[in-house]
Order: sequence, then C-alpha cells, then structure tokens
Amino acid sequence: MTRGPSPTRLPPEMQAVTDRATRAIRAHADACEAAQDVTPEAAAALRASGYTRLTLPREAGGLGASLEQFAAAQLALGEADAGLGLVLAMHGHVVGSAFQSQHLQGRTLPEPLLSALARASVEGRLVNSLASEPELGSPSRGGLPRTTAVPEGDGWRVSGRKTWSTGARALSFALVTAAAPEEEVVRVLVPLDAPGVTVEPTWTGALALRGSGSHDVIFQEVAVPGDHVAPPAPGHPASSAWFWTAIAATYLGVGFAALHALAAYARERVPTALGAPIATLPRVQENVGRIATELHAARALLLEATRTWDAAPNADAVPGLAAAKAYATNAAVSATDLAVRTAGGAALTPALPLERLLRDARAGLTHPPADEVSYASLGAQVLGVEARR
Repeated sequence: MTRGPSPTRLPPEMQAVTDRATRAIRAHADACEAAQDVTPEAAAALRASGYTRLTLPREAGGLGASLEQFAAAQLALGEADAGLGLVLAMHGHVVGSAFQSQHLQGRTLPEPLLSALARASVEGRLVNSLASEPELGSPSRGGLPRTTAVPEGDGWRVSGRKTWSTGARALSFALVTAAAPEEEVVRVLVPLDAPGVTVEPTWTGALALRGSGSHDVIFQEVAVPGDHVAPPAPGHPASSAWFWTAIAATYLGVGFAALHALAAYARERVPTALGAPIATLPRVQENVGRIATELHAARALLLEATRTWDAAPNADAVPGLAAAKAYATNAAVSATDLAVRTAGGAALTPALPLERLLRDARAGLTHPPADEVSYASLGAQVLGVEARR
C-alpha cells in the first residue's frame, strides 16, 4: 500500500519525462540545498528532462497532461524533493492554466504571448508566474501591485520587485503581474535575461525549501514587446485549479517521502536492548499506519477533485480542489511531524532526511488558499449558499 506515489497511471511518454525529472531532482537536490539555490547544473538537468512539455497541449507541441495526470506526476516530483519539484510545478501550472483558460473562455492572452510560452516549453526553458511583492504580500486577497507596466512606443517598461520567485535563477521567463495606467492589472511576459532584470539572493537561510532559489527578482525599466502584455480580463477558475493542484500534489509527495524514510529506518534500526528492528514495536506500527492512512486519504481526495475538474472544468469543481489542497498540505505536515516523533533523536540529524522533510512540509501551509477559505468554500457549496469572506 505504501509504495508508489500515485495510483493514476500515466501514458508512457508522460511517465518517461516524469521519471527523468525525478532522477534529475534526486541527483541535484542535496547540492541545491547546500547552495541554497538552484545550481546551474540542476537547472540544466530540469530543462533536459522534457518535463516542461507535460502540461502544454499536444497541438502546441506538448504532452497534453490533464489535471489528474499533472497531480500524479507532481506527487512523484515532490517525493524526490520539494524545492526542485516546485520549480517544475510552477512551470506546469502556468502553462496548463494559460492554455486551458484560453480554450474554455476564448482568447484573452495575445497570440504572441501564448506562442512564447509554447516555444519555451518545447525548448525546455522554465517559466514562473511572479505576483507576490514586499508590500502586497500574496495577491490572493486583492490589492494593486507596486510593480508597474508603462506603455512606451510599441512596447512597455516594467519596474518593480517580486518576492518568493521560485527557481529565480533557473527561469527563462516570468509572467509578471503589474499595474498599468488607470490602475488596471496586466500580466507581462518578461525574459529574465533582459537588461534591467536582477536576482537578489533573499532566500538564503530560509526555514524551508532552501534549494528552491525563491529569491527576489527586481525589474528596472525592463523593455517588453507590446504583444507580450495581456490586458485586464475576467479571471478563469483554471488558474486556481492548476495552481492549487501543483501545491497540493508536491507537498503531499513530501509526506510520502517521510513515510517511506521512516519505514526504511524502522526496518533497519535494531537497538541492542530490543534485539529486533523497531518495526516490530506496536507503537511504531501504529504510527506508520496512521501516517499511511492520512496520506492515502489525502491522495484519494486530491485525485477525485482533479478528475471532477477534468470531467467539467468550471467553477463548480473549484471548492473541491481548494479543500483537497488544504487537506493535502496539512496531511504532509502531520506525516512529517509524526515520522520525526517516531524515529526519535536520529530524525534531527542529517543521517535521516526527516528533519528536512519536516521543514519543507511546513511551507505548504503558506500557499493560498488558507485553510479557512478552502473549507468554507466547500462547506458553502454543500450547504447551497454563497461563500462569505
């Protein structure tokens, strides 16, 4: 029951890129953790894996993963390492949501911008959406960005600072939210090798996700072509669906990593006073059973929620995804905490991966939507009333 990150079977080509990405993450995770950044070698390995094509539609040159398939793949990546898994998760959700919202809602992104996203994905270049700012915090609760986009000739000039920019040094492009004249919020696709773009290493010494390189990115009068700016448009639930799934699956993978690490340690650890592996102790067996049950329940809920979205991708499926995100991230925290308690003092040392998994799992709680918002949205749907904020 405990082996394998997901019961969802991926088609061979999707499984192949997922396996390559997982191997690349495992090969470079320790070096990135030590460097407190995504190393150039790790970035190259992620790009070479082909995973950037996973959520790109087939007609655009990708593999066309559904939301459920994306969740299954990210479970494997999260189990390999949360920091580098999130770098690929962010790319996957940006591309998946951009193209699905276009298909469902009608074209709201300029064709050149979509073409640039597709080309980057096919070429293995990484993209992330940069929205959070020092003053604004997370944009999930509203507010106007301090980052600005000002028209100039046939293009735009972008200036500002973005925080929590996962994989900053490994990215080729960022989809940046900015305030345009008339206090409209636009999205600008910015090449991160453009003049005026700098990365400030603010993520060193972070509690969690040290290898994710989630530094600040600063834009100083960066020139952007006019057709790489998406005008204000009504939001589509695809954005939430893909982002929440990326978060839920990646962190749930961390919980499974803790379960498997604890199980291996319990089978190998033979105290002299016991004369047998600690896996034979009833209390250890109980704790492992509790962890496995909660993780499998969270996985089942997440995959059910993603299947519901895939069958009918609309606002009615969003509350279930929100609840699945909250349940998955909390399950990862509970699993890593109980794994550390069960393993004892050895869990606090680098001899076991549990202390890092414990730290990384905590980060899942910081991503929107907050638990109270997630559960309230599902509760309101069940009650047949409008959710209040």
